[in-house]
Amino acid sequence: MAKKTKAPAAETPPEVGGEYTVVARRYRPQQFAELIGQESVAQALRNAIQTNRVAHAYLFTGVRGVGKTSVARIFAKALNCVKGPSPTPCDQCDICKAIAEGQDVDVQEIDGASNNGVENVRMLRNNVATLPQRAKYKIYIIDEVHMLSAGAFNALLKTLEEPPKHVKFFFATTNVEKIPLTILSRCQRFDFGGINTGRIVEHLKTIVKTEGMQADEEALRIVARRAGGSMRDAQSLLEQLLSFGSVKLTADAVHQILGTAADERVVEIAAAVLAKDATKALGLVAKCADEGLQIGELLDQLVDYWRGLMLLNCSGGEVGELNVADHHRETVKEQARALTLDTILAGIDILTSTKNRLRNTSHGQVLLEMAVVRLSRLDDLVPISQLSQWLSQPGSAPAQSPRPGVTSSVVSLADQSKKNGLATPSEGFRPGVNGSNSGPETRSIILDLSDANLYEVWNKVKSSAGIMLSGQVSRASVPAIIGPKTLVLRFPAEYNHAFEYCKDPKQSVILERSLREITGQEWSVRFEKAELSVAVATVAPPKSGRDRQQQALSTPLLARIVSHLEGRLLKLDEGFGEDSPDDEPEVEPEA
Repeated sequence: MAKKTKAPAAETPPEVGGEYTVVARRYRPQQFAELIGQESVAQALRNAIQTNRVAHAYLFTGVRGVGKTSVARIFAKALNCVKGPSPTPCDQCDICKAIAEGQDVDVQEIDGASNNGVENVRMLRNNVATLPQRAKYKIYIIDEVHMLSAGAFNALLKTLEEPPKHVKFFFATTNVEKIPLTILSRCQRFDFGGINTGRIVEHLKTIVKTEGMQADEEALRIVARRAGGSMRDAQSLLEQLLSFGSVKLTADAVHQILGTAADERVVEIAAAVLAKDATKALGLVAKCADEGLQIGELLDQLVDYWRGLMLLNCSGGEVGELNVADHHRETVKEQARALTLDTILAGIDILTSTKNRLRNTSHGQVLLEMAVVRLSRLDDLVPISQLSQWLSQPGSAPAQSPRPGVTSSVVSLADQSKKNGLATPSEGFRPGVNGSNSGPETRSIILDLSDANLYEVWNKVKSSAGIMLSGQVSRASVPAIIGPKTLVLRFPAEYNHAFEYCKDPKQSVILERSLREITGQEWSVRFEKAELSVAVATVAPPKSGRDRQQQALSTPLLARIVSHLEGRLLKLDEGFGEDSPDDEPEVEPEA
């Protein structure tokens, strides 16, 4: 959109009942050099004019309000200006002024949404053969061209491929996927990207100054973030805010008009969620609702906040643009460092899913409250890998509810999991972060760790470490004592993800704390990864009595005896018919 090299003089506000032109139209770009965020498109079109390589059809695609129609008008002026074709139209001749106002007889702007029938395209085809009245080219600008019907596209094909030399087509669309490939192949396509928030803020500053108003930079930054990369949306929103009547536009006024929460409120909700304080988080959400804030807007702000956590976690704390005020950046960085990437991604998934559900319900506050409660319990969720490990153990299938008066003798999942050294749901769940509040049963008994009770102690450590950490630690072999007060766990090569998760110093602290509480002594935990997977020897299942009899009868001598005596086998000694690797086959003497 527009970037004024020179700020125009502030216009006098019109009298009541007088004609008024909105900000988005008054600050529309009139030259290629004034485009913001689309410099590559502007440069390509300027070069096409200078080298006389202007095509007969162009397609401009991108989100709303990024300058597609503005570029089409500037391009039309550049081709039809009395001093052109020139990459810098004069903006003074009658043709340039008429095109800028959308009233030139040789430049027709057509709305594809309301003129999408075959009859409209047939009328266009009939008019194409007519020469322009006063300019060099007859130009058709079709906005939202993807709204044309299939029949209209088909009627346009031949004319679009071989139009008269005096005709140019400029198409604009926000949904290029709906345009047939036969149309796309006949156009030069230019993709318009969203405009950076910082550049929108700078342009809004120019507009505010030109309008003779004042605005805080933080207020303009909120407007730019709300626009979502659209300069037109930002300008329209700014005009609405300037009409609020205040001498100076502040961030509080912006939040009040838009129904959004202040950054401090969003940070408070996030801090309560990350501290696992669901009660406080619910209270803050209720307070926002009581103040009339829009639930959907608050949810969008939380999505942007968790996106910032993801960017900071992935980049190590260095990221350019965050959707929070500068004085909150350090707080967000500390929160990002304290979380794992998987936890952040799970939070984003919860928030975005809630946003999708919000569109089809009138219970927005309930959905948001459910989301913050789920976010505060992320560490208590059981990973799929751990559930799979539980269910893969013998006896782990849930027992059917017994009928009245019938006693069930099925081994419980908890008992079987203890035998196999696995954390069970009842053992693994502990209130707090990663099981920091261990149950009393792990604190009351002090065990001196040794090779004799290593297996028992380690199961207690996993039980108090929390479900998520316990599930990952279970991927490793049973720890070994390798030195004074030192345990080492070795992960097979295929469990690289579990190794990377456990080697985080925060996880070692949790395990060492549990060891200290159980043994009463300080132990350190180390993690290693095996270079190659160790093959597990498979044990053949024991043979049944019937199989052993059939194998014995396959012996020629025994088969002849049974056949000659017409008898049957009553008993086989253990090991009968099994060859020892040290045995050598006997050779029968020749008769």
